[in-house]
Amino acid sequence: MSRWAALPAELDPRVRRFVVCTRRLKDHSGLSLRQLAARTGYSQKSWERYLGGRSLPPREAVAALAAAVGEDPTRLLALHEVAAEAWRRGRAGPPEPPVAQDAPDGPPPPGRSARVALIAGAVALVLALSTTVLLAVRLSGREQDGPPATLVATDVPSSASASPTAPLYTCRLERFDGRWYAGLSRTRDAILAQGHAGPDVAEAQCLLRRAGLAPGAVDGIFGPVTRRAVEDLQRRDGLVVDGIVGPHTWKALRG
Repeated sequence: MSRWAALPAELDPRVRRFVVCTRRLKDHSGLSLRQLAARTGYSQKSWERYLGGRSLPPREAVAALAAAVGEDPTRLLALHEVAAEAWRRGRAGPPEPPVAQDAPDGPPPPGRSARVALIAGAVALVLALSTTVLLAVRLSGREQDGPPATLVATDVPSSASASPTAPLYTCRLERFDGRWYAGLSRTRDAILAQGHAGPDVAEAQCLLRRAGLAPGAVDGIFGPVTRRAVEDLQRRDGLVVDGIVGPHTWKALRG
């Protein structure tokens, strides 16, 4: 596990959350900075700046990181989008533009150019597919004659703070192999932060309720109320209080 230096005190909380998430992904992968640079096409010095909170990586570098560690890029790119907006407002400048791997003094080793080209192609494909899916969703939403259908569980009471169109989930708590599950997700290492949504978030909300905390409605939306409940759990269990659900927080929830 890497020994990370403390992030700059003036760093915006949204940027801090993104950097902490990328650090955890890097640590969880077991890759060194040198190996990460070789797999992503961005130099070791660039990753030192990104993971140190001194500059914000471009979107392409974030997608390359997700591909290098075998993580779904959707969540990480969502965190990056929020962090980029905060960075632009706080620093009066856009995220650092894409920078290719620092050129060595001699000719590149055999196969390196091919790896970089392959990663770049994969990143471009991911971004293109994401754009296509978003466009299709928007178009289908416009063509509907009526309001969109919502998933509502009959045995979970609605909350006044929940959005009227947000789906509610049913918590079906059971203990298996010494761990608690709510029947919505089996994950033990998904990275969740404010702005995320889906069954993994709903699973965490159910387990927060089981732990005696108040995450708000079990709607699968990671909002400020859920974040505060996560921070309360982390504080109570002696974990790093960052409001992000990672492997250690999942262990506390499922314990």
